[in-house]
Amino acid sequence: MLVNEHCKTGENPVWDAERECVYWTDIPNGKLFRYDLATRKHEQIYSGPPVGGFTLQADGGLLLFRVSDIAVLPWRGEARTLIEVRDETMERFNDVIADQEGRVFAGTIGVNCESGGLYRIDQDGSITKLFHGTGCANGSGFSPDLRLFYWTDSTSKRIFRFNYDRATGVLSNRTLVHQADSAGATPDGLTVDAEGNLWSAIWGGGCVIKHAPDGAPIEKFSLPVRTVSSVCFGGRDLDTMFVTTAEGTSDSDTCDGALFQIEGPFLGLPEFRSRIGIGPTEKTGK
Repeated sequence: MLVNEHCKTGENPVWDAERECVYWTDIPNGKLFRYDLATRKHEQIYSGPPVGGFTLQADGGLLLFRVSDIAVLPWRGEARTLIEVRDETMERFNDVIADQEGRVFAGTIGVNCESGGLYRIDQDGSITKLFHGTGCANGSGFSPDLRLFYWTDSTSKRIFRFNYDRATGVLSNRTLVHQADSAGATPDGLTVDAEGNLWSAIWGGGCVIKHAPDGAPIEKFSLPVRTVSSVCFGGRDLDTMFVTTAEGTSDSDTCDGALFQIEGPFLGLPEFRSRIGIGPTEKTGK
């Protein structure tokens, strides 16, 4: 265990390679945290509307996907709304991921199992609905060669693969690669390693499962909690796995809701940074 903030739903861990720190959100409690690997200290950096997911921006800030808007949170300062989002079928945003071009693919949780889906947000702030009617859209990732996009539908307990066109951001040829047991635990957050393997956090299963690129399970990494929500790679050499968990309460002495750290052997991929509202020519800042 690395940090225990007793998160009700810890989610969306993101590694910042420049500052060597990991961020994560506690969605229902409307909080964001940051842990500095060098100093071994952590702090709360945001309090406000629930943040379902977020990305690192190219200028060093965070792009927050909240209940009904997309906001920017600078390194030092307050969050401000960048884009208002109106979708009556959406309860809130959920897991999100940036691509190499600076776009963001953003999942949503619907008000019922027939709503919710996946959106693409382009650099100019335009929003495209890619598909709908999935309930709870969850973790996603890109293959190392950037030809494939993986996406988790937690409602149906499935992981899908798409062909990904880097030039346009278009997803095509949706293919099922993993179907979890309908009576068992649920695939949640997801990341992809340098070899193209998928790492899926298992909500209700107390583990992270490593899958081959074709979806076949390879190995299970167990944790001392039941509800595992998401996973990312980080550390100086991307050989550390950060795992968020849920169901923590402030009066509990358990590990539920803690952030965990697992050392290799494995090797992750660098996080891409979003450029929403920044544009393609502005320089990266700290």
